[in-house]
Amino acid sequence: MATPTVNDLPDEVHSALQAQASRHGRTAEAEARDILARAVKHTPPLRMGDALAALGREIGLSDQDIETIQNGRNKAPATPVSFE
Repeated sequence: MATPTVNDLPDEVHSALQAQASRHGRTAEAEARDILARAVKHTPPLRMGDALAALGREIGLSDQDIETIQNGRNKAPATPVSFE
């Protein structure tokens, strides 16, 4: 297992870490591991609009490209699906 070292940690941060660890009934080292694990594992949900916007930027779509796509879309309402 890796052993990271944190240099130049301000005293007030270290004190706060120790206090938080005490409240949670664990060592400061265990508290730091928990904080780091939660921080890197938290992944916000992927939102479709954000993903599509990122894709458009990545492939270099221009406003004119988007307008062309919008103008070419079939704007008629979709036929409802029948499950019978």
